[in-house]
Amino acid sequence: MYPVLFQMPEWVPFLGGEPITSFGVMMLAAFATGGYILKAEMKRMGHDPDIAWDLLFWAVVGGVVGARLYYVLLNYPRFVEDPLGMLLARGGMVWYGGFLLAAALVVRRIRKLGLPLGRIADGAAPAIALAYAVGRIGCFLVGDDYGRPTGSWVGIAFPNGAPPTHVDTIREQFGITADPALVERFGEILPVHPTQLYEVGLSTLIFLFLWSQRRKGHAPGWIFMAWLALAGLERFVVEIFRAKDDRFFAFLTLAQVISLALTAVGIFWMTRLRNDRSGAGAGESRNRRRRRRARR
Repeated sequence: MYPVLFQMPEWVPFLGGEPITSFGVMMLAAFATGGYILKAEMKRMGHDPDIAWDLLFWAVVGGVVGARLYYVLLNYPRFVEDPLGMLLARGGMVWYGGFLLAAALVVRRIRKLGLPLGRIADGAAPAIALAYAVGRIGCFLVGDDYGRPTGSWVGIAFPNGAPPTHVDTIREQFGITADPALVERFGEILPVHPTQLYEVGLSTLIFLFLWSQRRKGHAPGWIFMAWLALAGLERFVVEIFRAKDDRFFAFLTLAQVISLALTAVGIFWMTRLRNDRSGAGAGESRNRRRRRRARR
């Protein structure tokens, strides 16, 4: 685990002495990964590939601001006590908040540019899946978003995590009382499910599946809805192993409730769009022919 990669030299203006965290670096890598994949897809579909960076800008703005605002809402009592400190803290980012605001801003930008929303969304779906996997590597390196204590071979301890996997910390922050047998076996620092790596693996598999579907003539929007359904299902499953303190409805976490809703939306639209497959392929071919004639 490497929460801090290095510190900036003291002579660097504004950032002198500041730590460069693995989470920050991997977040940057995640956005760059998504941008390059979307650029390749924009080019394949016959659109200006540089528009990908325009859309990425709005995704970054929405992702960072939305993730922080959602975190503030989930921890409102702490925000009231120290609003400025919470807003400017390095930690405190929630994926679903970032996704929702980023999606709203990107959709608005796509419509303003007059681009086909369904096709651009399909191009973005594999990019989002792989970018998410890259971002979760950052969570692993910094020791955040880990799972419940486990004595199985997959368990990994985070003695310097955010927070550490200490018996008392897990109980106080997540309401999880460790099995005394685990404490006797491993001591005060417990191994936990590395749910960050679970998400890296599952989201990479989702990326590979979506990437394989790009040229199969699906109706516009189908690939994005497939990502929505699979990503919601993936998060629902991983939440079972997560160390969480936000049980929203009975045994479900808030993230699981949102995941179920997104999965339902994705499956509904995948079904609706399935019958448009042949028409979509023909329409895309006609559009490509028109663009080739226009370039001549």
